[in-house]
Amino acid sequence: MRRQLRQQLYAAAGGIFSIKSVDFLLKNSAQKSHLLNLENREKLSLTGVVDVSGFDENVIVLVTGLGPLTIRGEALHIDRIDLAAGQLEVRGRVRELSYEEAAPEGGFWSRLFG
Repeated sequence: MRRQLRQQLYAAAGGIFSIKSVDFLLKNSAQKSHLLNLENREKLSLTGVVDVSGFDENVIVLVTGLGPLTIRGEALHIDRIDLAAGQLEVRGRVRELSYEEAAPEGGFWSRLFG
């Protein structure tokens, strides 16, 4: 399961990180708590942020204590970032927050009859 999460994170980051860096991020992100607060879909405050993989005005991809998180919206910009403290603040119109989940291990039949 960890191997699949590592591969998904590597793919989501678009090759920005090496596999070794992804392993380090996963190891350290599992040890932090994570909290998010969304005010009127225009101000998002997060804690437990390990790294920001990439961003533009429509999408922000980051790694949290609960795994990779993708924020989608319009006119998004990062107001404040402090990775040492694990804090991030985003402003703009937030339309979607989605966490990457590890795919179930094994194929369909192994999960069915496992």
